[in-house]
Amino acid sequence: MRPILTAALGMTVPLLAACGPVDLAAPPATAAKACAALADGVPTKLMTETAREVSPADAGAAWGDPEIVLSCGVDMPEDFTPGASCEEISGVGWYVPTDQFADSRLDLAIYTIGRSPVVRLEIPSDYRADAAFVADSLTTLAPVIKEHTKLEKPCI
Repeated sequence: MRPILTAALGMTVPLLAACGPVDLAAPPATAAKACAALADGVPTKLMTETAREVSPADAGAAWGDPEIVLSCGVDMPEDFTPGASCEEISGVGWYVPTDQFADSRLDLAIYTIGRSPVVRLEIPSDYRADAAFVADSLTTLAPVIKEHTKLEKPCI
């Protein structure tokens, strides 16, 4: 919890860490339209977690505290190479970095493969203890990702 703010009227108001918007990087101009449509189409709840405000609003979405963050128009991570393993869930291919795949104590940052623009989903380790949460989240997000991103190359 953040420090207590003393208002001009003498009231004290606690400021919660989850109150402010989640800051995201703006997508590149070439991805802005698709990312805005994706951000508009995501559900207001992701499993048990409620949506959070993000800034800029057309860059993605966030849910919960600690926040699960979906970012649109991102680059693939440096360790991604063509032919890397691809996990397909509900018609969307995902790249899971090898070091994160095996260790559920780590935060998870996974990326769509073969779609434009690229979407990253960051899942804090707090949620990874429930493997069904991660799988169900990806299944829930698949329709909106398929609708608002272009399939360039299927997951193989």
